[in-house]
Amino acid sequence: MPEKQPRRLRVGVLGAGQIAQAAHFESCTKAINADLYAICDVADDLRERMVITHGAERGYDDYDRMLANPDVDAVIVATADPFHVPASIRALEAGKHVLCEKPLGLTVEECLELKAAVARSGKVLQVGHMKRFDAGLQAAKSFIRDEMGEVVALKAWYCDSTHRYPMTDAVQPLIVTSANARRPATNPKADLRRYYMLAHGCHLIDTARYLAGDIVSVQARLSERAGIWCWFVDVAFASGTLGHLDLTVQVRMDWHEGFQIYGQNGSILGKTYNPWYYKSSDVDIFREGDGATHRVLGADGHFYRRQLEGFARTILDGTPMEGADVDDGLASVQAMVAIARSAESGKPVALADVDGGV
Repeated sequence: MPEKQPRRLRVGVLGAGQIAQAAHFESCTKAINADLYAICDVADDLRERMVITHGAERGYDDYDRMLANPDVDAVIVATADPFHVPASIRALEAGKHVLCEKPLGLTVEECLELKAAVARSGKVLQVGHMKRFDAGLQAAKSFIRDEMGEVVALKAWYCDSTHRYPMTDAVQPLIVTSANARRPATNPKADLRRYYMLAHGCHLIDTARYLAGDIVSVQARLSERAGIWCWFVDVAFASGTLGHLDLTVQVRMDWHEGFQIYGQNGSILGKTYNPWYYKSSDVDIFREGDGATHRVLGADGHFYRRQLEGFARTILDGTPMEGADVDDGLASVQAMVAIARSAESGKPVALADVDGGV
C-alpha cells in the first residue's frame, strides 16, 4: 500500500458490526489520507476487540462522548438502517463531517430532515454508494460525459445469487458478533420485499443515476415466485434517456450485475462483480469514431477505501465530491418508494409525488 500522507482525516466509526468489520475499519487503516481514530459501540466485548484488532486510538460506549472529542474530524455511520438519519444529524450538529452508509434513510421525510441539517451545518455529508468508486464505472461515466453525445438508453441489472454467501464467507474476514449489540426494534428481514429493495435496490438505482442522471418517474412490476423476488422497472430519466432496471433476488446462477448503455457516438457494456472480490467492473467502451472497443483495467478495486479517500480529499483539500451527496441519497430513497408504489398500483409514479417509506 502507498505510504500515509502527512495530513490525514481522523475518523470515528459508529457501529462495530458486519459492514464496519468487512469494509470500514480496513478502509480507515489503509487509506492514504485518513486514520481510524475511534470506534463507538455499546457492546463492550465487541468494541474492545475491534479497537485492539484494528489499532484505533480510542473506544467509546457513548456516541455523544465520541462526538465531543475535538480530535475526531469525521464520523462513518455504520449502523443498522433505522439509525442512519438520527446518528448523522447528531454528528453534523456536533460539527463533524459524515460518511453515512446506504441507504441514506428509510423515509423521504427523514431524508429531507437530514438534508436541512446538512445545509445548517456547512459540513460534508457523503452517502456510502461505494460503486461510484469502481474504476470501470468511472471510465463509463467519463465516456458518457466527454464523448458519447446523446444517451439513448440504459439497461442495468443487479441479481443476487443463491450462491452468494458461500463466496462471501470465503473472502470476508470472520465477522465477530456480540449478544450485547444494539439492534433495531424490529427485524429488518421480517419483510423481505422491503429488505431486498433497501439493501440491493439502492445500489442499482444509484448506479443508474450515476450513469444516466436524474430519474423522474418509474413504472414497476414485481414477481414473487419460487422463492425469487424480481422487480422489472421502466425508468424515465430527466434527459429523455429510456431506462430499464432488473432487481432480482435470488437468481439460480452466479452473481449477475451489469449495464448496457447506447448513445450517439458509442455504446458501453459493463459486468460488475460482487464487491467483496474487490475487483473493478469489466467495462467495454465501443467508440464509433475509431470502430474499436476499449477496456480500462482498473487494478485498484477496493471501493470502500477509495470512497473514504475521496471523502477525505473533499474535506482536507476542498476537491469536488466524487461520491454521492445528500441529494443523491434522497433521490435514491424517493426512487425506491416510487418503485414500491408503482408495483402496488401497476401505474407509473413520479418521484416528486412520493412520500413515506419503502
